[in-house]
Amino acid sequence: MKKVIYLIVFSLTFLSCKKETSNSNSNIKDDVKTNEFSIVIHGGAGFMKEDNFSPEKQKAYKKKLEEAIRVGYTILKDGGSSLDAVEKTINILEDSPLFNAGKGAVFTNEGTNEHDASIMDGKTLNAGASAGTKTVKNPINLARAIMEKSPHVMLAREGAETFAEDQGLTIVDPEYFFTEKRMKALERTKASENKKVTALYDATLKASKFGTVGCAALDKHGNLAAGTSTGGMTNKRWGRIGDSPIIGAGTYANNNTCAVSSTGWGEYFIRGMVAYDISALMAYKNLSLKEAAHEVIQNKLPSIDEGQGNGGIIAVDKNGNIAMEFNTSGMFRATMNDKGELYIGIFK
Repeated sequence: MKKVIYLIVFSLTFLSCKKETSNSNSNIKDDVKTNEFSIVIHGGAGFMKEDNFSPEKQKAYKKKLEEAIRVGYTILKDGGSSLDAVEKTINILEDSPLFNAGKGAVFTNEGTNEHDASIMDGKTLNAGASAGTKTVKNPINLARAIMEKSPHVMLAREGAETFAEDQGLTIVDPEYFFTEKRMKALERTKASENKKVTALYDATLKASKFGTVGCAALDKHGNLAAGTSTGGMTNKRWGRIGDSPIIGAGTYANNNTCAVSSTGWGEYFIRGMVAYDISALMAYKNLSLKEAAHEVIQNKLPSIDEGQGNGGIIAVDKNGNIAMEFNTSGMFRATMNDKGELYIGIFK
């Protein structure tokens, strides 16, 4: 009889210890459903001074951010997919001259507009991206078409434009993308350039890099998605491609962890594989989304090349938690959760 009692006590003790060990190795914050669905967007991060933004200008940016995120929120609220929410939300930002994407894209050194975009499905890990297109009105639509209707992940330039035409996407004359604001920015940048070609990335460029747009969302079905769209860097040359169309750098989504969209100095986001790294820290080190985002953006990224890794990310995890992390003075951003709570921010 004593042996039976000892056996029962030992079994209960073992099970209790095993349960405690299991709990200590899991991140409780990641196991709790915070929101049934949620969405977060960015309109670019950079070194922005509040003094340079009039109340009217701030109001214009906030109004467009709200318009965009409400489109995605409505899709999610009605039971739509995170992919649809991401694509349609980014369309609003691409059609606005306020942001460096689509209509508001910056100019290259040759005076052209070249667009990059990517999108990823957290359920299947399928992804699509386009780079260097000049005639596709909404690059994020092209990225999704590449993901869903081609055997490839990335298409570039003339080939990508031909594919876009074949898919019936809206094609426009390059003049559609012209804005006086972006042309003047190119002229200022050229005027400030060092005579040497190697000075492409000078202090002026560093101070003016913001405007890329992105979105991450969780839908009611538990699926994550993320997308990013950009016009790249003012005065870029030689067919330069940044992080926005690079899966794992500018965009990443995985239902097991999170969905991320990046914005900032693309070369460093590529070298740091920023979007994927946040997911990896969650998967392999069991960090929360907030912890992972902080580690990558505030510690890892600035350590590359003596603090040149500037920018930020927006992200949502599998339980609807949201992160908006940036190491610059500002990032255009907005969030909405399943309760309809809206947040919009510009400066730190």
